[in-house]
Amino acid sequence: MRALIQRVSKASVSIDGELKAGIQHGFLILLGIGKEDGPEDVEYLAKKISGLRVFEDDEGKMNLSLSQVGGEILLVSQFTLYADTRRGNRPGFSNAAGPDLAIPLYEAMISKLKTYDIPVSTGEFGADMQISLINDGPVTILIDSSDKKK
Repeated sequence: MRALIQRVSKASVSIDGELKAGIQHGFLILLGIGKEDGPEDVEYLAKKISGLRVFEDDEGKMNLSLSQVGGEILLVSQFTLYADTRRGNRPGFSNAAGPDLAIPLYEAMISKLKTYDIPVSTGEFGADMQISLINDGPVTILIDSSDKKK
């Protein structure tokens, strides 16, 4: 499972020109789910995300977590994080989970993040979405749950 985390001062997702969800200060997270992922990947990433200290303290150091700054999450499913670009110019997506596996894990991630008392808004799984954001910093971090296995 891969989470591309962007620290934002504002982010929103629209579908067919209509606002679906929006947040102010917090994280826009693009979540890719691989066909080998399971509940342990949800646990690992949710814990990492909730504890990620990338917000500045009084001394200007990135030392505070999302909950410490009263931040929110906008979580958007993003199967293209599993793009395979090793051959040719057209990416392959055979390593991305299909909806039968991905939807339950996506929903589990939403639920798990909420257990950390973080407000979570979402896009719509499988929809063609337009995302707007103001990247704060900019700070963008990729966390891959397969790294825990190394």
